[in-house]
Amino acid sequence: MPDQSFDARLRDMRHDFHRHPELGFSEHRTKAQVAQRLSDLGLEVHEGRGVVGILRAGSGNRAIGLRADMDALPILETTGLDYASTTPGTMHACGHDGHTTMLLGAAELLAENPNFDGTVVFLFQPNEEHGLGAIAMIDEGVLERFPVEEVYAIHNLPGAPVGQISTRVGQICASESLFEITVTGKGGHASMPQVGVDAITVSAELVTALQTIVSRKLAPSAGAVVSVTEFIANGQRNVLPGQVLLKGDARARLPQDRADIERFMRQICNGIAIAHGVEVQVDFRTEFIETINAQNPADAVIRVAESQRLPTWPNRPAMSFSEDFAHFAAAVPGCFLLLGNGEQGAHAQPLHASDYDFNDALLPIGAQFWAGLVHDRLPKTKD
Repeated sequence: MPDQSFDARLRDMRHDFHRHPELGFSEHRTKAQVAQRLSDLGLEVHEGRGVVGILRAGSGNRAIGLRADMDALPILETTGLDYASTTPGTMHACGHDGHTTMLLGAAELLAENPNFDGTVVFLFQPNEEHGLGAIAMIDEGVLERFPVEEVYAIHNLPGAPVGQISTRVGQICASESLFEITVTGKGGHASMPQVGVDAITVSAELVTALQTIVSRKLAPSAGAVVSVTEFIANGQRNVLPGQVLLKGDARARLPQDRADIERFMRQICNGIAIAHGVEVQVDFRTEFIETINAQNPADAVIRVAESQRLPTWPNRPAMSFSEDFAHFAAAVPGCFLLLGNGEQGAHAQPLHASDYDFNDALLPIGAQFWAGLVHDRLPKTKD
């Protein structure tokens, strides 16, 4: 078992990352710190959009990938911790500082005791929060340069018991699609609405009609969500708006449901446009696809967790949030798993809350889990 100095080193490392959060594609200090620590451990290091560390042992030609995200969020921290963010308006409110630290801890354990046969590819990814980092690394050729048979990622879960590992086979995270709908009518005087075409009234009808996609056009079990989150009009106190911009967010568990949401959205917008004689334009783009776990990797995660006597939940319900790891899991069989962050205090606050904090107790747990997974997936051949 790692000694106390190992736990303390991980804690100090995590606190340093937490003090210096960086937003997506601006993780310059974080990347430099990660690359230096990997190099100090003797790993082969490659820098691009992210950081890749390569550790080989034995003569086996199998390889697996372990991924951690590095970016922070544009949130003003309110934890009051002595290691709180020193960058106003930016904080690690999702635990990526902890994810990065756990993977660096695993690299240390495996470098010191390379009791496996094959190659471990450590993937430190930028810009997970906007769904752009994984695809940037993939487009850069990371999976061609460093091919892996399987890929894994951990995310902490506030409100779950400390150290509980939960996952499921199949879809575990939803897709996220962003939409913008522009309604163009004809503005006019507020006292004479019949002269123009009031875009705000038409748009209000659209907001209501869009809710029928989930309630009446998809199966009740689909678990889809369509939310209009912004309503922006160019009207004034006594001026009816001629244009309205609606912005929103759609979540889906299955690719077909995602495609149906877009199809029904365009159908509804087209119908209302015809009914009121206005122009309606729809922009629908998917930034996060659905995260799908493969059978063998998911089975391995639970097997290793049980061998380490960690509490497990092998068939947890799918999560409604989205995860950029989906792009890696779509390219290579993989497993996204959740690690309980605790049930009290800042550790139980929701992800992206200004008073959330990653639980330092997870650092050695996560590092040891990663090392155990490598030993399970790349077992050393007995002589």
